[in-house]
Amino acid sequence: MTTPAQQIADVFVELSGGTAGTPLEIPELLARLARCSPGLLGVRAAGAVGAVDDRAEPQVAGSEDGVQLLKQDALKWREGPGTESRLSGRPLSGIAFDGRAARERWPRYTPRVLELGYTRAAAFPLRTGERSVGALVLLSSAADAPLSEEKAALAQSLADFTAQILVRDHELQASRTLSSQLEYALNSRVIIEQAKGVLATRHALTMDGAFALLRGHARAHRRLLTDVAQDVVGGRLDLG
Repeated sequence: MTTPAQQIADVFVELSGGTAGTPLEIPELLARLARCSPGLLGVRAAGAVGAVDDRAEPQVAGSEDGVQLLKQDALKWREGPGTESRLSGRPLSGIAFDGRAARERWPRYTPRVLELGYTRAAAFPLRTGERSVGALVLLSSAADAPLSEEKAALAQSLADFTAQILVRDHELQASRTLSSQLEYALNSRVIIEQAKGVLATRHALTMDGAFALLRGHARAHRRLLTDVAQDVVGGRLDLG
């Protein structure tokens, strides 16, 4: 029989990529967080949103199809506990949807969540230090027990752990992109220098003169300088 402690450990292992330790893509990571949270935290459903890059559209996931659609609409409306928690970086608890206050606060979100059968919610930011990169939303009905302080603390730990993975993956991807860009720039520089040497030798030019010839041809024919240089080095183009 699986103990509660083992259950918790299994969820953290799953979020980290399973026993293989393979980093998860953002959509799958958020989906696992949403899928694991209800059983572990004793709620009906869960939704998650993540947005590490401010220039990119936030991604969402839900433990049920209706919750996922709700999260997508909440992004467009800029409403709901998840949106507020993500933007403020603060947890929200004890949210009741079956009252006037919630309808005034979230006029589009509240009727939709009630239609799905959820009357209460809590939201926890996905945070790393002072930065919030998403939110975990827990949804329950009037028949469910209120979220305990212990479960709330565990929910925040899950959210923070997920945030660390999101940021780590984003930084890794950024590092790979930068490495590729530097490699391309270095290779371009090498091929251009080789082309300059070929032209300087062939036409008795200085290196500056050879570069001017190379650049002038690229501009006149609206081609990339690197492509012209490759043709020169490969013997496919003579700029004499």
